[in-house]
Amino acid sequence: MSNILIIGGGIVGLSSAYYLHKKGHTVTILDKGDLTDNCSFGNAGMIVPSHFVPLAAPGMVQQGIRWMFNRKSPFYVRPSLNPELINWGIKFLKHANSRHVSESAVPLKELNLLSKKFYIELAEEPDFDFELQSNGILSMYKTERAAEEEAHLARAATELGVNMSILTADECRQLQPELNLDILGAVHFRDDAHMSPPKVMNALLRFLEKAGIKIVRNHEVTNIETQGSKITKVYTGTTVWEADQYVLATGSWSPAIAKMMKIKVCLMPGKGYSFMEPEPLQRMTIPALLCEARVAITPMNGSIRYSGTMELDKINTRINMDRVKGIVESVTKYFPDLTPSLPVKENIWFGFRPSSADGLPYIGRHIKRDNLVVATGHGMMGMSLGPATGYLVSQIISEQKTDIDIHPFSPSR
Repeated sequence: MSNILIIGGGIVGLSSAYYLHKKGHTVTILDKGDLTDNCSFGNAGMIVPSHFVPLAAPGMVQQGIRWMFNRKSPFYVRPSLNPELINWGIKFLKHANSRHVSESAVPLKELNLLSKKFYIELAEEPDFDFELQSNGILSMYKTERAAEEEAHLARAATELGVNMSILTADECRQLQPELNLDILGAVHFRDDAHMSPPKVMNALLRFLEKAGIKIVRNHEVTNIETQGSKITKVYTGTTVWEADQYVLATGSWSPAIAKMMKIKVCLMPGKGYSFMEPEPLQRMTIPALLCEARVAITPMNGSIRYSGTMELDKINTRINMDRVKGIVESVTKYFPDLTPSLPVKENIWFGFRPSSADGLPYIGRHIKRDNLVVATGHGMMGMSLGPATGYLVSQIISEQKTDIDIHPFSPSR
């Protein structure tokens, strides 16, 4: 068995360590932070086989341009001469077409279903209570235009075998009778599920530490040595780390780490915001996606998590209160009984979704580095795809046939 060094302690890194350990490998995890507040912790907590349409899709360019002029809009690209953003944008435009959407649908659905399977298995393990609920997600809409778009998506979902149904507003009310709804209708994606991201992360950390996995916090990678087609050494300051094989699972920081490995990973950080409010009555039982507003609402541990926005920019610590206000103001338009207050900055979580230009994650060996497996670029689906990605990483390193075809996710594409 191999000695594996995983760079990155988010859901993908921890899942990779979990399944690599199960296969008998020796694993060390390096992370630049303390593993208490990375992007995985603030996720909306949705497991989404319904999300088989990548971000690079027809209509997204035009919609994105319209949103650029609205400070409260759910999507924003900060204008910049940054070469990485320009390169990303050119590739995004290249893939924003119907053919790409069609070719991506099956791989994304299979990856999500595989991850749901592993979440169900994890939930049956001792000390892995993370509030997994498999009652689907309601994708709600208020306008005829959104209804048409969702109906088109529903037809595509039916062709893919995704379990779903189109509901009227009254049918939605029957599913959640204690909540007042102001909607035209919704699509109920029954294959979807939800859970508590912090509880998943903490359960994985407890298991790995109890199993003797070495988890090294607050160690930022500062240099990487290569020789020929192999990575030979990883430096965190003056400390040197050597392994047989390496896993790159650093999310939005992946391009910088990849550069040290003398390879390229094309992705941009997409900042998202979330905040929590108590919901003692626990009236919401099924998570909701607000179609026009691009906001996610998830019941979680006696509270509700409100999540949204995608700001493509360099990694930064700014909090755009207008974007957060946009999330707050959208909620009551769909749920008149839910009236979240605008949180103070200290109570707003933000993180960076590693968004690839074509909307597909990078999973696999890199053509230029024999002993490197790349596992990043999951965009807004990091929590949803984490366990499946980790399992695939373990299969790749163990030289086993993967459960699904990973060619579409090649990091060398």
